[in-house]
Amino acid sequence: MLRQLVTVSAFAFLGAASGAATAAEFGTSAEAKAMLEKAVAAVGADKAKALDMFTKGEGGFKDRDLYPYCGGPDGNFTAHPTLVGKSLKDLKDKAGKALGEDVYAKAKAGAVSEVAYMWPRPGQAEPVAKVAYVTKVGDQVCAVGYYK
Repeated sequence: MLRQLVTVSAFAFLGAASGAATAAEFGTSAEAKAMLEKAVAAVGADKAKALDMFTKGEGGFKDRDLYPYCGGPDGNFTAHPTLVGKSLKDLKDKAGKALGEDVYAKAKAGAVSEVAYMWPRPGQAEPVAKVAYVTKVGDQVCAVGYYK
């Protein structure tokens, strides 16, 4: 009986530990919001340097699946790991929602808004719910998204 209890407890512990490891693979809502706040401060201090760091994922601006991205007044990405120069404003999510238009519409200086959309996790094809925190800093619309 004791042997069975120890075995069951060990499996329960391992199952809980693997669940925690899976959750830690992805950024949280709080971490995304904190990264956006850090990004806003960086853009305010030195816009060109900040946009370059965001694109390169340097200076703590890449954490698992979290990274800031920004778009300029022309609607094009000014910072993103792979989409700089492409249209953010015309971007649609995997369900056809006008994601980029929503990001631009909700971004306001001094406030953080949420934009919900469907997007696949890195390395996967099936879209899942994702939320981007968005704001405006100077002439930049910036966001950090996390998976729900």
